[in-house]
Amino acid sequence: MRNQLELKARPAPPSELPIKSAREVATWKTIAIGTFSGPVRLRNELDAMGCNAGGQASEILARPTFTVGSRKTDVELVVITPARLGFASDTVSLADVYARARRVGFELAAAEVGPQLRIQYLDQPMGEFLIIAMEPLKTWSGEPIILNVANGGAGLILIGQDGRAEAEMPATSRFVFARSHQSAPVAELLDQAAAILPP
Repeated sequence: MRNQLELKARPAPPSELPIKSAREVATWKTIAIGTFSGPVRLRNELDAMGCNAGGQASEILARPTFTVGSRKTDVELVVITPARLGFASDTVSLADVYARARRVGFELAAAEVGPQLRIQYLDQPMGEFLIIAMEPLKTWSGEPIILNVANGGAGLILIGQDGRAEAEMPATSRFVFARSHQSAPVAELLDQAAAILPP
């Protein structure tokens, strides 16, 4: 499993042109969060459905810092690669991925999105690994971890991976971000103004 997470990055397909605005990316999936009364019930549901959680994922789901929403909310999710965000290098730091995604109008997902997506995405193709773009949660030893919803071939799993700001991610990694429902980011507004104003 670790080997699959550390596969050498491949160049992005030529058709994957860098995006300038979140509006260029279609919503991939809409899921509900806030549907459980607490983290324990959410973890029990994962167990009941036979969705395994790796050691690091299990640890952060049991931490007091992992919380669930108090009311049901629908969250629109998008899947995007660092290459599609405009990075040309083979790898890019997690902090840079997050910064660029926010600039074009995406948001980090709540930590609850990881296990909820695992529960609500039962037809995940084999070999797919989706990194949840989220603020990292720390293990008991203080290691920052983010979640990965995966089907490694041995069943549906939720695993943890390096959530340090400087962690290097392959440019072809697939990240799950939340779609922002706020106003367009400043960079997008400036681009729109430039297109309207005469030269």
